[in-house]
Amino acid sequence: MKKLIKIVHILNDFSIEEFDNETWEQAENVAIDKYWSGDPASIGRRSQVKLLWSQTALYVRFEAIQSEPLNVNETPNLASKTNELWNRDVCEIFIAPNREEANKYFEFEIAPTGEWIDIKIHLKPDGRITDLNYDSGMQSAAKIETDKIWMTIKIDWKAFSKIPEVGEVWKGNLLRCVGSGKTRGYLSWQPTKTKKPNFHVPAAFGDFEFVK
Repeated sequence: MKKLIKIVHILNDFSIEEFDNETWEQAENVAIDKYWSGDPASIGRRSQVKLLWSQTALYVRFEAIQSEPLNVNETPNLASKTNELWNRDVCEIFIAPNREEANKYFEFEIAPTGEWIDIKIHLKPDGRITDLNYDSGMQSAAKIETDKIWMTIKIDWKAFSKIPEVGEVWKGNLLRCVGSGKTRGYLSWQPTKTKKPNFHVPAAFGDFEFVK
């Protein structure tokens, strides 16, 4: 499976609520079509992801097929981060700005409702340090259609305390959790292949290359 995504640079910023903005056409399509185990996921659970970057921010758009009942909060909170959002339907991006220290990374999640959470993580041999007070200032937007969900994220570079240079490579993964109960699915662009579902495996991260 391809482990490199070339993230194209754009000159002008735009609203993430413009799900069909023509700027998205510049980005390559990245498939999330396998479970964390490496087994293929059913078509009704697959997603396409597009990433772009400007001098201001990173843009991420998930286009998720939805063929089963939604597993979401009935009274979503959009004003602040929603803890334990990962227990419901979400799409996620993990990103490590320093490829030499991929065990230090950031997690951004968005739900079909537009709910979100941002987390700073340091994975150590003896456990995971999770900073839920991390404040990236991320923006989120979502739109539910009959059999598809659009979810977008915009993250200003101040969230990472650095702006990537052209040709620079960061590490990361793209993920989706969908469904509930015994049929809940854990999909991953780069399968982690752990015994039980686990996305927090920096060794499995792919490459995000920032290009013109």
